[in-house]
Amino acid sequence: MVKRAYKYRFYPTPEQVEQLNRTFGCVRKVYNLALEARTRAWAVDRQRSTYVQSSAWLTEWKRTEELAFLNEVSSVPLQQTLRHLQAGFAAFWGKRSRYPRFKAKRKSRASAEYTRSAFRWRHGQLTLAKMDAPLGIVWSRPLPEGAEPSTVTVSRDAAGRWFVSLLVDDPTVKALPPLFTAVGVDVGITSLLTLSTGEKITNPRHERADRRKLAKAQRDLSRKGKDTKNRAKARLAVARIHARIADRRRDHLHKLSTRLVRENQTVVIEDLSVRNMLRNHSLARAISDAAWTHLRSMVEYKAAWYGRQVIAVDRWHPSTKTCSACGRINTAMTLGVRVWTCPGCDAVHDRDVNAARNILAAGLAER
Repeated sequence: MVKRAYKYRFYPTPEQVEQLNRTFGCVRKVYNLALEARTRAWAVDRQRSTYVQSSAWLTEWKRTEELAFLNEVSSVPLQQTLRHLQAGFAAFWGKRSRYPRFKAKRKSRASAEYTRSAFRWRHGQLTLAKMDAPLGIVWSRPLPEGAEPSTVTVSRDAAGRWFVSLLVDDPTVKALPPLFTAVGVDVGITSLLTLSTGEKITNPRHERADRRKLAKAQRDLSRKGKDTKNRAKARLAVARIHARIADRRRDHLHKLSTRLVRENQTVVIEDLSVRNMLRNHSLARAISDAAWTHLRSMVEYKAAWYGRQVIAVDRWHPSTKTCSACGRINTAMTLGVRVWTCPGCDAVHDRDVNAARNILAAGLAER
C-alpha cells in the first residue's frame, strides 16, 4: 500500500503558536548541536558518529542547566531531527548530496515531525503532545476512509501560514489500466513542455506575472530600518507574493504531471543538469520559474504510484540537432534557429518537436 501525505492548512491558538515556535527553535538547536558534535568527532578523532551516539548526547544536553529548556517540548521531534541528520550524512557518504549544513533561524524551514507516540488522533481531530486542544485544521479534502496518520509534520512558511502534513496508507492509489502509448518530453522556456505528438504546452511564467508587485514590495522592504516592526511587515508582504507564485506554479505542475502519467504508459524525459544550467545568468531566472526539476520528481513518483514507466535519456544525446526522419546530425544549427530543414532528406522540423521525437526514440531504444 502506498504511503501518501495529505497537507492541510490550520489556524493555531496563541498558546499553540507559542508551543510550536518553541518546538521549532529546539529542533533547530538540537540539529545544529548534533551536527557540530559529529563534525568535531570526525575532525579530531576521525570517528564517524551514529544516530545512537547523537541520541545519547541529547540526553546529556537535557541534563545541563544551559539546555534545560529542551525538556519543555516533546522529545519526539528532537529525536526525529537527529534521524534526519543521520539521513543527511548517509546521503553525503553515498555521494548523493553535499555535507549537511547548519540551520539558520531566518532561512531554514520551520518544521517539526511527530510520530504516533506524540499525537492523538480521535474522531478526525489531531492533538499534539504538550497541547490540550486539537489543531484547527481546514479539511480542504477528506482523508481516505478509515485512514489514520502514522506521522504528522507541522510547519510554518515564510508568509506566516501554518500547515500540517498527515502521512497515511492510501488504498485509493492503485495501478492504472496499462496503455500502449509512449511520449517524449522536451522542456523549454517559451513552451514549458513540447511533446513528441507535436503538442506544445505554454509556459505560464508565474513569476513574471507578479514581477512588478514583487519588485515594488522588495523596494519597500529595502527602505525599512533593521529590526523594526515596519521591516517585519514589509518582509511578510514579500513572502506572501512569493508564496502566491509558488502555489500557482505547484498547482500547474501537479495538473500537468498527472495528465502525462494518466495518458501514457511510458514517459521519456531528458536527464538535464539544472544546477549547471542555472549558472547562465541570462536564463537562470526563467529556468527557476519553469521548475523543471519539480516537474520531473512529480512525474517520477506518480508513475511509481500508478504503474507507469519513466525513462531518462542521457543529457549529451544530440536530440535537438538530430533529424528525426533520417538521423543526420546538423552541427551548424545555433540556438536561435527554431525551424530548420534537414540537408540530408529535406525534412522540415520544428526545433522542439524534433527534439521530443528524438528523446522518445532514444528512450525506447534504451528500454
